[in-house]
Amino acid sequence: MDFDKVQGTIFPAPNFNPVMDAQMLGGALQGFDCDKDVLIDILTQRSNAQRLMIAEAYQSMYGRNLIEDLKEQLSSHFKDVMVGLMYPPPSYDAHELWHAMKGAGTDENCLIDILASRTNAEIFQMREAYCLQYSTNLQEDIYSDTSGHFRDTLMNLVQGSRQEGYSDPAVAAQDAMVLWEACQQKTGEHKTMLQMILCNKSYQQLWLVFQQFQNISGQDLVDAINDCYDGYFQELLVAIVLCVRDKPAYFAYRLYSAIHDFGFHNKTVIRILIARSEIDLLTIRQRYKERYGKSLFHDIKNFASGHYKKALLAICAGDMEDY
Repeated sequence: MDFDKVQGTIFPAPNFNPVMDAQMLGGALQGFDCDKDVLIDILTQRSNAQRLMIAEAYQSMYGRNLIEDLKEQLSSHFKDVMVGLMYPPPSYDAHELWHAMKGAGTDENCLIDILASRTNAEIFQMREAYCLQYSTNLQEDIYSDTSGHFRDTLMNLVQGSRQEGYSDPAVAAQDAMVLWEACQQKTGEHKTMLQMILCNKSYQQLWLVFQQFQNISGQDLVDAINDCYDGYFQELLVAIVLCVRDKPAYFAYRLYSAIHDFGFHNKTVIRILIARSEIDLLTIRQRYKERYGKSLFHDIKNFASGHYKKALLAICAGDMEDY
């Protein structure tokens, strides 16, 4: 598998003119009947950096905030997509985490999706954005909103202190033994050792550990975790393992599950498409097709409708063979 070749679906537009785009958006938003097609054509066909420049041009042209105008003029899931596209990636992650935790109940799956998959640098920027946007500390909010070993693991991940690029086969064999024992014994201490290895070792090191685990136990680590643990702790550990192995395949699995097991869980679909659009969404689409037979484009087309569907498909950037 070629890990260097991951690709997004959204790229910077050539011949980009932020002033012209801002004018077009202004016309679309000021009119009596908002022209949603213009919003889709512009905002899904520009990179995030370009959208931020459009927002600046819009502000100086109209003296108004583009995000606020989008929020005012649009509604429902279509609004969530258009507004989501306007946040820089760290701010979007922060926004999603904040909404996952505020109010009654917690969207644990959102916490898992984001914290299991982000790099050290992404986590650091997300913490900064969270602090700026909500004047509160991400670690403290996670601590007060979760509990048990699930909380310990999230608190470890949000440090963003995973080793990078380092691997040692001798240590991998020891770590694999620890994981195997943790799946046998299941004491609090073993759970802690298990999550410490999965949260702190480099991806390169963990590939070796997973291989050694298979050799020692004759079992795949994901199956072992599923057999031994349950609840959100188990879901988070599995998410980390899947992200280490193949991040685009993890997101393909999450999208499939959101679309088919949860009757199109809009928040999850929107979040993954926007957050991965410039990183690996094209690769996610390939994994989805390989694994589930149908294309992501096809499944979104079947489940969503109206301008919401049109916006999602534009981010997904389907090719003709996806119809």
